[in-house]
Amino acid sequence: MGYRVAVVGATGNVGREMLAILAEREFPMDEVAAVASSRSTGAEVEVGDSGKMIKCKNLEHFDFAGWDIALFACGSAATKEYAPKAAAAGCVVIDNSSLYRMDPDVPLIVPEVNPDAIDGYKKRNIIANPNCSTAQMVVALKPLHDAAKIKRVVVSTYQSVSGAGKSGMDELFEQSRAIFVGDQVEARTFTKQIAFNVIPHIDVFMDDGSTKEEWKMVVETKKILDPKVKVSVTCVRVPVFVGHSEAISIEFENEISATEAQDILREAPGIMLVDKREDGGYVTPVEAAGDGATYISRVREDSTVDNGLILWCVSDNLRKGAALNAVQIAELLGRRHLQKG
Repeated sequence: MGYRVAVVGATGNVGREMLAILAEREFPMDEVAAVASSRSTGAEVEVGDSGKMIKCKNLEHFDFAGWDIALFACGSAATKEYAPKAAAAGCVVIDNSSLYRMDPDVPLIVPEVNPDAIDGYKKRNIIANPNCSTAQMVVALKPLHDAAKIKRVVVSTYQSVSGAGKSGMDELFEQSRAIFVGDQVEARTFTKQIAFNVIPHIDVFMDDGSTKEEWKMVVETKKILDPKVKVSVTCVRVPVFVGHSEAISIEFENEISATEAQDILREAPGIMLVDKREDGGYVTPVEAAGDGATYISRVREDSTVDNGLILWCVSDNLRKGAALNAVQIAELLGRRHLQKG
């Protein structure tokens, strides 16, 4: 016996990826529903690469009663209205928006990092999926934290345009084409030209000068990993279609060498260590796109602090940063609580 699963926001980048990963990982389903806004009602989406097409149902009229799990990938506004209705109907919501991440009654889960926290989902019947950049970073940090206890993290991100949705990907393509043919470049989704440029600004500015994206990484890392860890973040949008990269500097309480860290990371769940000190002996977003692993390269000791390491972290933000992590949460929920299939 399998689950009845609804994917809300099924026509978006992350929603489509959720449907693909459910099929790819052979998640035990008796039925899957594609749910979207009224403008997408009746549109067909593919479940995996099997060729099976299903028609989108209207979120406004969708009855969540009798459905086991709803994967929400529809943004905070729609989530705010419909996630509580789904949860009240007995359907467990796994939400990809930022709406519930810092709610003390909603667990914020990365299965490789804090699986036990999922046990608190019954308070709201809602589980939150973290920010894409946070997800890959905490996967990298967790095994090192267990080994030597992290005191402080300083991270600079290099985030792809797919993190801003289809409009961000379209803008990079259109601007790149415009530059090549000599047309005028227009910035609509981003605050400045993104083609052949980098923008140190993601989401809105906060009172202290940080952006909301940077704030998210700080508070989410503390909630998922350890509230005592100090985190400093600079988030940058780069002209890459898919795949977020991070340069992470870590200060530990206890001594740890680069070799020890490599050995730990090599065996850690969800991580692929590719760290050869030679030309091309590291991973870039191009290689990570379409893969579920969090790739770690360039592990080395930081001579500016006691017990310091620096590493390079790359992951497909549409997969581990969003859709894959949501499906992994559903798998964890099934193993620990729902017990079907």
